[in-house]
Amino acid sequence: MAAASSSTDVPPLGKYLASTDKKTRDKAIKGLSAFLSDPSRDALPKSEMAKLWKGIFYCFWMSDKPLVQQALASELAEIILTISTTQSSLAFLRGFWEATVREWNSIDRLRIDKYYMLIRRFVNASFRLLMKTEWDSAACDECNSIYTSRGGPLCPDDTRVPASLGYHLADIYLEELDKALGTTSTSPPPPAPLSTLFTPFFTLAARTHTNATYQRIQSELLEPLYAALKPPQEEDEPPRHKRPRLSAPSYPHLVENACLSDPKAEGAVKRGALRKALLRRMFDIASEQDTRDANRRKLYALWKSQMEDEDSSGDTAIDAS
Repeated sequence: MAAASSSTDVPPLGKYLASTDKKTRDKAIKGLSAFLSDPSRDALPKSEMAKLWKGIFYCFWMSDKPLVQQALASELAEIILTISTTQSSLAFLRGFWEATVREWNSIDRLRIDKYYMLIRRFVNASFRLLMKTEWDSAACDECNSIYTSRGGPLCPDDTRVPASLGYHLADIYLEELDKALGTTSTSPPPPAPLSTLFTPFFTLAARTHTNATYQRIQSELLEPLYAALKPPQEEDEPPRHKRPRLSAPSYPHLVENACLSDPKAEGAVKRGALRKALLRRMFDIASEQDTRDANRRKLYALWKSQMEDEDSSGDTAIDAS
């Protein structure tokens, strides 16, 4: 299918994507990639992007074999990296999340796992897009806005957003960031700005109305992050207040190539100093007026338990290495 010549061609493209015929859908996917990667094309209006994503969503809905599903999920996510401008890539990403939140409750239990896989592919591609921009602050802020604005999967104030989306993001976020940072074999990318990337989760943990969401973020994201960032000499000394996890992931690429918020100014920051700075960032968000009292107490308790493991003589300033 040839690339369309104007945005008015998007609705029929969406119709082909949702066709019951696999060959028609496959051709439509090829046309979609060419359509969106055309550098002469303006960004799609929001209404047209919504129509396009409705077609893409049901194209993926009808993929019915594991290998086909995996290939299609990867192909769709890679479109983010083939679009010619970062702004248009982020618009495509926003369309993905708006469609996912909108359609999530209609997904039956037989299809849910493949949509979890699709989300994982898009999270990984999102990190690689931000790496491609060298963690440009405007691009990172826009990506955070996609996650946290009303209708976004990490929005703390929108009760229409299914909680399971936040759970899944907490489960996969560290792993996919580490994978993305390890994709370049020749030279390391600029350090990942962890304060920027994790602020949506700090904020959701502070403001969520459900204890289950808070607990998922703490157990699957915050505690593993702080454990991975402990200096090497501390890793074999489990905290006194609880037993360590068995085979806890170490996230080696993240640990060796991360900073707080400004990759160019900071360079890669030593893990111990970065851990303390992130704990301080979490504490500051917990102290904000919009934080729920129950969540503030939990975050303060987490901060205290993590700080008890720190060397009391250590300097809390950021120490670039």
